[in-house]
Amino acid sequence: MSEISVRQEIMALKAYVPGLSIAEIQDKYNLPQVIKMASNENPLGMPPLAREAVERHASGAFRYPQGGNPRLAKALGQRHGVDEHRVVVGNGSDEIIDLLIRILAIPGAHNIVCFNPCFSIYPIQGRICGVEIRRQPLEEDFSFNFAALLELVDANTRIVFVTTPDNPSGFCPPRAAVEALARDLAQKAPDCLLVVDEAYVDFAEDEKAASLLASGIMPHNTAFMRTFSKSFGLAGMRVGYGILPDHLADFVWRARLPFSVNILAEEAALAALADDTFYNATQDAVRTGRKKLFTGLTALGCKVWPSEANFLMFGMPEGAPTAAECFETLLARGIIIRPLKSYSLPDLLRVSIGNQQENLAFLSAMADIIARKGEKA
Repeated sequence: MSEISVRQEIMALKAYVPGLSIAEIQDKYNLPQVIKMASNENPLGMPPLAREAVERHASGAFRYPQGGNPRLAKALGQRHGVDEHRVVVGNGSDEIIDLLIRILAIPGAHNIVCFNPCFSIYPIQGRICGVEIRRQPLEEDFSFNFAALLELVDANTRIVFVTTPDNPSGFCPPRAAVEALARDLAQKAPDCLLVVDEAYVDFAEDEKAASLLASGIMPHNTAFMRTFSKSFGLAGMRVGYGILPDHLADFVWRARLPFSVNILAEEAALAALADDTFYNATQDAVRTGRKKLFTGLTALGCKVWPSEANFLMFGMPEGAPTAAECFETLLARGIIIRPLKSYSLPDLLRVSIGNQQENLAFLSAMADIIARKGEKA
């Protein structure tokens, strides 16, 4: 019996590689407790008000949510000082990224442009949609060369993706440089959308200095992605949103699957927006922990890249176990971080900022691993 054929783009596709889960590491190493510092999740867990909201509304989970999630769109519009009709809510910001590619780019005719490496969802979803992917390598220090990125743009470019702060390095380009890119892009390719993915930007030391959206600068050709997965502690609830040019928001709503943001996720998101105590505590924990880990890893001889996000990218000292060996040794000790092989950076690792106890446990384990210079980890 012959197999059902699959599109060539799908056959050649490399799937998104998520961070390892706590359960699979507990099972593999027979560990009672595991620390996960791999997926840039909130170090403080879920907001108390959001947890209460889920419990309070659980009995209504048999109902469909209101179409278009208008209460959440209105709350987000108020938070960012924009018309609520520009806000599109999705099942994670991944859904909105996917929809933008689908509604803007014609398969086989158009292209999208992004950096390499970058958040892998951009090229993955582009290839699924049959759209050409053009990628500009990052500079050696992982900064952005916007002039070179712009050189890849032509009349058939429909979307340019920029992540700020970037993943996996944590690099955050100057706000003025992103604004200039939007302006230059409008002149070179008037029918192209600049998508600025700001999933991590509120962890920057000065959000307004880092973010066009936070500073109220919103070029007509620019869309902004945000998420509830990081600062708001709702990664498992899958809620993200985009703030888009007016006419595009309407088309995304038309194309979005109905009820993609479930009723409990919406209630949790609304409650999280109101939980200022938790949000502020998260910002303090991340900024304090980021400094602690940066200082601690540097003192151990690691090469650590400056970061404005809730994670750090680092390389092992010369003569120490390799990145792969370090990763495996940490797993056996019940600590999960992120190897960057899937980003084509096999010699580098990424660690999410944890709570105080997690950060100390990670640094202690790293000190022991690095002390074993020349040994197989």
